[in-house]
Amino acid sequence: MKYSKYSAVIVGSGISGLFCALKITEQINLPDGLLVITKSNFGESNSRYAQGGIVGVMEENSTDSVDLHIKDTLRAGAGLSEYDTIKFISENSDEVISDLIDLGVNFDRDENGQIAYTLEGAHSISRILHAGGDATGSVIEKILCKRVKENPNIDILEETIVTELLINSDGECKGTIIYNDDTQEYETIYSSAIILATGGVGQLYKYTTNPAVATGDGIELAYRAGAILQDLEFVQFHPTALAVEGLKNRFLISESVRGEGAILLDCNGKEFMSEYSELKELAPRDVVARAIYDRMQKTNSDNVYLNAAVIPEEKLKKRFPTISKTCKSAGIDITKELIPVAPAAHYFMGGIKSGVDGRTSVRGLYAIGECASTGLHGANRLASNSLLECVVCAHELANYLTFTNLTPPKKIDETIMATIDKYTDPISDESFDIDLFKQKLKDIMWDYVGILRDENSLLKGLDEIFRLKAEFRRDIKCLNKKEYEYRNMLCTAQLIIKSALKRKETRGAHYRTDFPQTNQDGVHNCVIKGEGEPGFVK
Repeated sequence: MKYSKYSAVIVGSGISGLFCALKITEQINLPDGLLVITKSNFGESNSRYAQGGIVGVMEENSTDSVDLHIKDTLRAGAGLSEYDTIKFISENSDEVISDLIDLGVNFDRDENGQIAYTLEGAHSISRILHAGGDATGSVIEKILCKRVKENPNIDILEETIVTELLINSDGECKGTIIYNDDTQEYETIYSSAIILATGGVGQLYKYTTNPAVATGDGIELAYRAGAILQDLEFVQFHPTALAVEGLKNRFLISESVRGEGAILLDCNGKEFMSEYSELKELAPRDVVARAIYDRMQKTNSDNVYLNAAVIPEEKLKKRFPTISKTCKSAGIDITKELIPVAPAAHYFMGGIKSGVDGRTSVRGLYAIGECASTGLHGANRLASNSLLECVVCAHELANYLTFTNLTPPKKIDETIMATIDKYTDPISDESFDIDLFKQKLKDIMWDYVGILRDENSLLKGLDEIFRLKAEFRRDIKCLNKKEYEYRNMLCTAQLIIKSALKRKETRGAHYRTDFPQTNQDGVHNCVIKGEGEPGFVK
């Protein structure tokens, strides 16, 4: 096995990982350099597909304020958002967005050359910056990829998956083991700063807006390493994903379309959101998703419709070119025709428990972006807060690391060596149909751990996951990247179900039909690896 060392290692090449890499190299002398690892092509991530925009409480936007943004985020978070976390991220939004602009991100502007803001669900004011009309994530991602590639202090490894974190006998993270799918080789990397920016879990579900890389890898790695995980039951289902056959994943129809005035209709052409919320189409995402799901069941239909043609044609084409183009390729002219939409798994509010500076409960291990749970989103993410969290927490982590010793470990103890030795052992070449296994898992999660849940469905789902685990017969070492991804999906699915069973209430995106009430006190679900089973931390 090969060995190498780096001052810092970032796992993931989405916006949080890339921005963090740039800020670290800008502020810190790295004698051993910085490594960005991505298991797919460089830059492939959930971030790339973010359409709506990024929240910005900007000084120039005189109608907005930090207090107002805090109020909106707390309301959406259903009692689980942390006030201090929201305040910190909101107060730093102007600075990090200015950083993005300095890096070359061109946010859309109005006819007077001022930043254009839009409105999204559960926001009381227009405060969403966007770029490329409806391609904000892609625009930011491409700029950051370019800047990272230009940076001589940053190395990039593609088609490489992290298989395990190296934890020493003192419980500190001192590196990783990686597997390159092209060369089929393992490598041990020593570093005193391992940063997980691995994204979400959408691929655990049959219908998702997430790309193929979103398989919960960071959740499994952190769990195996003994880190505390938080609120894993909260999976956000986006209300409006394009519901047409033939798409590998469901294309997101951004909430911004409703923010600009689009109306939801059922299969009979009837407006229905007023029956579920006085905020109608701009209610929080969990409310809209459940309303659509309920209407689909009542009308025995596979989808509802979004009428975007109520928006002036010129504005619609200019504001939503990506959505317009994708719908057109599916035979839908959004300026004249209704868009078939249905809910799909979209964002993971739970994750690795961390502060705004990325620190986890394991020393030397950090988490930022969607795989982290900072307390910002609570039980239900407020639209476009996620990209803001990515860049603010990445920036703050870089600040924290300026005061940290980033010298790779010189002495490797027996605990780490025992972990490394597992990957030198032979493995059976037993063949598994991983694509079939993955599809079974996706069906289980959608059918039993979806928008509506109860104890019977969750227990049924857990039994089915255990059956899949018994069939797979792999735990530590696997044959290839697809097997490692599936291993991670099985672990993450089990943790989500266990957490959903423990939360015997309805709160935000977690809706228990057998416990429809919301408990008076909002309490976080924190889980840590126990002897064979996850244990919950009080």
